[in-house]
Amino acid sequence: MKLLIDTHVLIWWLTEPSWLSSHSQNLLNADSVEVLVSVVSAYEIEFKRSADPLLQRMPEDLIGAVFAEGFDWLDIASEDAVTAGRLPRHHRDPWDRLLIAQGARRGIPIMTRDQAFSAYDVEIVW
Repeated sequence: MKLLIDTHVLIWWLTEPSWLSSHSQNLLNADSVEVLVSVVSAYEIEFKRSADPLLQRMPEDLIGAVFAEGFDWLDIASEDAVTAGRLPRHHRDPWDRLLIAQGARRGIPIMTRDQAFSAYDVEIVW
């Protein structure tokens, strides 16, 4: 099973794993789950890092940290950008809209606590 994780899931996994649901923790630890982290999350984390104490606790080598967890990076395709731009305006966060587009286009469930994702045609896991 593939699973795309929302940015807050990556942040909590690396800084405060107890903030994740036990179901989410089990999935992230499961050998049968291929955990994907969007490059959108890397941009969001680095864009906000200097202003957020929790993000300042994130590893400086974010790319390496993701690989060290056994997760893989998911690149943004031009089709993802077009799909994100065409999504209904239920959710205005541009980072989340790209994640939604990536999950929807590929049929990959998204692990998120953000209820706004449920307004779109994408499977949510928490």
